[in-house]
Amino acid sequence: QVQLVESGGGLVQAGGSLRLSCTASGSIVSTNAMGWYRQAPGKQRELVALITSFGSTNYADSVKGRFTISRENAKNTVYLQMNSLKPEDTAVYYCATPGSWGQGTQVTVSS
Repeated sequence: QVQLVESGGGLVQAGGSLRLSCTASGSIVSTNAMGWYRQAPGKQRELVALITSFGSTNYADSVKGRFTISRENAKNTVYLQMNSLKPEDTAVYYCATPGSWGQGTQVTVSS
């Protein structure tokens, strides 16, 4: 089973930026669809951004124009660049690929 390890979360003020990283234990980043999800307290987990094996990307409406998903195949790593952060972006962010989830990283945006 592939292991996914997220990093890069933290506390940031509204309007700030963070970059999340997700490193896979195997060479799957170039061959699998990779996604970033988030779950806020009391809410369901939702898809934030997705990148396919072909490089196509898709974003939740709430983050379009602010977040960018990308990948670095040589490092087996997927990134989520988050700009213009809002308090409503506060959540635990998870990296996922079919069959595997990361442990999550906390993002907190203060107003």
